[in-house]
Amino acid sequence: MLGDIYGKTGREAIDTILPKLKVKYSPDWIIANGENVTAGNGLSAKHAKGLKEAGIDVITNGNHIFSRADWPEVLSKNDYILRPHNMAPEDDAGTGCRVFSKKGCGSIAVINLAGRVFMETCSCPFEVFDSVYKSLPADIPVIVDFHGEATSEKLAFFWYVNGRASIAVGTHTHVQTSDNRILPNGGTGVLTDLGMTGAIDGIIGVDRHTVVGRFLTGYSEKFLCAPGPGKIEGLFAELDGKFPKKLELIREF
Repeated sequence: MLGDIYGKTGREAIDTILPKLKVKYSPDWIIANGENVTAGNGLSAKHAKGLKEAGIDVITNGNHIFSRADWPEVLSKNDYILRPHNMAPEDDAGTGCRVFSKKGCGSIAVINLAGRVFMETCSCPFEVFDSVYKSLPADIPVIVDFHGEATSEKLAFFWYVNGRASIAVGTHTHVQTSDNRILPNGGTGVLTDLGMTGAIDGIIGVDRHTVVGRFLTGYSEKFLCAPGPGKIEGLFAELDGKFPKKLELIREF
């Protein structure tokens, strides 16, 4: 699972660094958050296709997926792209819960949810998880991308789904945490935030001079993607049946 891919530098990191990670880990599945892929704000059909061709199987998202006018078309025409299930009416385009199958790798379910603390209005992610979880086959791994701002909300959610979700990770803050662990009395593998795929010397992907200027003056120019070099951050999980036996942080330059 790869942290939020930010802009051109993040896309270039996928092209140059992901091949090395595929050799190192030989992953059955690659899941990445793509809400910042296109100019740091949303996901275009062109860039989604590029990520798919690079080997990413499932693209999760967050609140920024709705920033582009073409989001309904992107979601409705590409079933490997998810949106937060609790951030739009169920009859809107796309979904945040889908079962994926691949020859030789079996099936997995991926659930994409958004938090409510310091975030846009959305339905309760705890209740929505309960609802969609009931609809899933009982014997396949369930992977959750919880896109949220507050670490406390993410941790509360992880304990709530312990023993049901196989892996539950946070995205959105673009800063990788080092608290990867397998929870006791349930076995769910968790990480508060995957981190970011983007510029090493930016500020959460954005050109640092623009961000520093905003803190100094209270306003700023348009946020621009910081230039390379880039990095990939995320989590490698090895499952034994439905639950993980190994979790390893990914931080590759």
